[in-house]
Amino acid sequence: MRRMGVPIILATTALVLTGCATMNVSSHVLRGADFTQYRTFEWGPADALPTGDPRLDRDPFFQDHVQGAVERGLAGRGFARVSVGTPDLLIHYHANISRRIDINRLDDERGYCYDDACGVRTVEKEAGTLVLDVIDARTNRLVWRGWAQHSVEDMLRDRDRMEERINDAVTRILEQLPTGPAFQSSAFSAHIGAR
Repeated sequence: MRRMGVPIILATTALVLTGCATMNVSSHVLRGADFTQYRTFEWGPADALPTGDPRLDRDPFFQDHVQGAVERGLAGRGFARVSVGTPDLLIHYHANISRRIDINRLDDERGYCYDDACGVRTVEKEAGTLVLDVIDARTNRLVWRGWAQHSVEDMLRDRDRMEERINDAVTRILEQLPTGPAFQSSAFSAHIGAR
């Protein structure tokens, strides 16, 4: 499999550095990839990328919710999970948490002061990144990667917030995934049936 890992990880890190207040979501698709040929998926074997953060790696709640959200999202886009035979696509996810420093220089430029000395305010935050990889099972090539970054401060101790954040991230990531033929057919049928 061709590795897009280093450039994507660098791009992901750069996006996280630009700010943690909102969720940043993006994706990359392999040029020329034809998603109409893909109908089925399964979770792929673990790969060589770093595992991420032990607070997530050892958390079955996190793992179950990520996998459940991805499976529901893929099904909603027309892909069926198979447990027997060879799937068209293999799915991987990677999660990471890293400490980031947010420097609020904009306040200083606008004349707002954080303290009496009008110093620049710095805030340490933990930024989480969730990456979904979609691999063509026949060629073993990465055909699509989507990722989301957001602050995780409020979700590490709150299971409801974690579930909400996972669902939001996965939904927003998969909105960028090209759709499979079953989704296109059902959307077309629904459109025709509405006439």
